Amino acid sequence: MQLHPRPTAGTPRPWAFPAPERGALPNGLTVLRCHRPGQRVIAVEVSLTAPLAAEPTGQEGVATIMARALSEGTDRHSAEEFAAELERYGATLDTFADHPGVRVSLEVPASRLTKALGLLADALRAPAFAESEIERLVANRLDEIPHELANPGRRAAVALYDTLFPADSRLARPRQGTAESVARIDAKSVRAFYEAHVRPSAATVVVVGDLTGIDLDAALLGTLGAWTGPAAGPPVWAPFSADDTGRVVIVDRPGAVQTQLLIARLGQDRHDPAYPARRLGIYCLGGTITSRLDRVLREEKGYTYGIRSFSQVLRSRADGAGAALLGIRGSVATDVTGPALADLWRVLRELAEGGLTEEERDAAVQYLVGVAPLSFETAAAVAGTLADQVEEELPDDYQATLYARLADTGAVEATAAVVRAFPVDRLVTVLVGDASQIAEPVRELGIGEVTVVAG
Repeated sequence: MQLHPRPTAGTPRPWAFPAPERGALPNGLTVLRCHRPGQRVIAVEVSLTAPLAAEPTGQEGVATIMARALSEGTDRHSAEEFAAELERYGATLDTFADHPGVRVSLEVPASRLTKALGLLADALRAPAFAESEIERLVANRLDEIPHELANPGRRAAVALYDTLFPADSRLARPRQGTAESVARIDAKSVRAFYEAHVRPSAATVVVVGDLTGIDLDAALLGTLGAWTGPAAGPPVWAPFSADDTGRVVIVDRPGAVQTQLLIARLGQDRHDPAYPARRLGIYCLGGTITSRLDRVLREEKGYTYGIRSFSQVLRSRADGAGAALLGIRGSVATDVTGPALADLWRVLRELAEGGLTEEERDAAVQYLVGVAPLSFETAAAVAGTLADQVEEELPDDYQATLYARLADTGAVEATAAVVRAFPVDRLVTVLVGDASQIAEPVRELGIGEVTVVAG
């Protein structure tokens, strides 16, 4: 029998995040394009500078209703006709509103790109905002809210933002509005928000995919280039602050068999030079099943199925007026809520005292850098990341340079960054669970004043 030599690994191929080409249309619309050979499903992302902070007081949620209404009919198609046209072109169109603004996402086969761009342009240029459609969208949103509040994770987030930010801040209120504010939204208010904020000079379109044989300039000029509107002034960003005094809010859910944990504070966004070190440190703390938090709370103690640390951009500004939410979330059994929090704080203290090991740092770098090529295999993933960079006012090569910066970050720098992110005396803790069982054990921990609110 002939024996064959064992196969060996090949030489790793160099990889870099795709570099976009930047331009603009005569109507002021900024264009980022990125040719990705072989990606025959084209991804298009439109970023609109229509932030939640611009919503009228008492009408929080109007940006969400407006975003959803963009695909519910135009001056050329009814809602049903618009959906049928998208289906005919094999395209999907999704919209959502968040603190930085409104995003519209389109995916379509390359052969039908121009046709789909025409539909996208109609949605942005002349949405119908029919009263019947707005009423339906408002009713749907009102139906969603009770289900969201019943979800412990969502309820924890609502309570966190409410306690972390001052009452007059838009950040203190739910992103998609409350039942009271959504109920006040009508077609007139949706159109008013649209006319005040949606215009080509305050928008960026990102196009990613295999552009072979496509005259993208002509396709854009004939579609999104026909969109007109007044020149946009700089968005007005209201300053905001957060109170991260160590304290605990318990959202009472009598009889709950689990406690949802959300522990957080406000930190700097991705403009911070220490961001790569912080990302590395947060991954080592709670980014995977082999992280410190999981190793102690899941593997050693069996308190949880998993607990994660994270960084979530809330608003990003090149002038330093941005911020990110730095947090830890997971769930534990009700009867071990106190011990689980005690061990979590112990992990944070030991990290500050002893630091990350070189082994932890090396494993984190190997994963974060090594998984990047897989993370950006699709055109949609690349387009979404480029649109994120636009919203966060980051340079076009930010993602391309990030991985080199991660690889150059040492264990000492990563330790310092994650310890600054999670100081044990400056964390707001929200617990959704049975207050009658968890309040006293949590008070005994001394991690902050405990307040119980209705679930």
